[in-house]
Amino acid sequence: MKLISYRRLASVQARAGLLKGNHVIDIERAFSSPPDMLALLQSTLDFELGSTWTTDVEKLGKAVPGALIDPTDVVLGPILTNPPSIRDFYAFEDHVKNARARRGLEMIAEWYAIPVFYFSNPHRIFGPEDTIPYPKKSQALDFELEVAAIIGTRAENVSVEAAEAYIAGYTIMNDWSARDLQREEMKVGLGPTKGKDFATSLGPWLVTPDEIADRRMGKGYNLKMIARRNGTQISSGNWQSIHFSFAEMIARASEDSVLLPGDVVGSGTVGTGCILELGPEAVGGWLRPGDVIELEVERLGMLRNVIGT
Repeated sequence: MKLISYRRLASVQARAGLLKGNHVIDIERAFSSPPDMLALLQSTLDFELGSTWTTDVEKLGKAVPGALIDPTDVVLGPILTNPPSIRDFYAFEDHVKNARARRGLEMIAEWYAIPVFYFSNPHRIFGPEDTIPYPKKSQALDFELEVAAIIGTRAENVSVEAAEAYIAGYTIMNDWSARDLQREEMKVGLGPTKGKDFATSLGPWLVTPDEIADRRMGKGYNLKMIARRNGTQISSGNWQSIHFSFAEMIARASEDSVLLPGDVVGSGTVGTGCILELGPEAVGGWLRPGDVIELEVERLGMLRNVIGT
């Protein structure tokens, strides 16, 4: 399944929807389920049975008035506007190596021992086509090309072997970063905080695990990940290069803790998936107002944002 959060052109209310070919299905009207994505994830619906939702779209449209929405009247929003929490990991070895090498640092053994993460701000979420406000005190704005898993079931002290069962689906994540603010904070020994506090993009849809199961490869999936700046590709990676699996991340995050439906677990940046790694001198500098960033992951769609002022 491909789940979306959408609104009608004349409305501000975010609703949960389902993409089936060129059709948009309103989940509440079609299946008497909760109206928005977080409430849907918190419900008792079994996502493994999702195929039964879309057996016959046209028949559904005739049987349930208002269930089929004209796609030209749909505006996609962030897959979740109000996640309970965001944990962003550091799971791609190439990214860590490249970023440390730019600072003249070698890898450390501790990185290989455990997947590590930081908490980001769940109240500054943006979706496809949204304008990202430029952080006022920064002159070094960066994007980060990531995948995120959205938790579908309460998880507490789960094992690596059991952890994937807690994933409702995957989406693209852009962990926007003010590199100059981040550097200042981390010199003190804490962070990143304000360097990441201002924006995270999620979307364009949530893809359930069965949609990508045939591309499983090692700890990830054989799915290309690319980034474009103003239409020019500047980054290319692959999810299969991930060092820590989402199962390992979720097991670590749930250790002596609780994950709730709607919690976001980010992978961290794929190798070459940010200006920090590529070098601002190689890609036209840090991001500027008016720049367009497109992050694309096979089967997960494309997440496009414009940089504002």
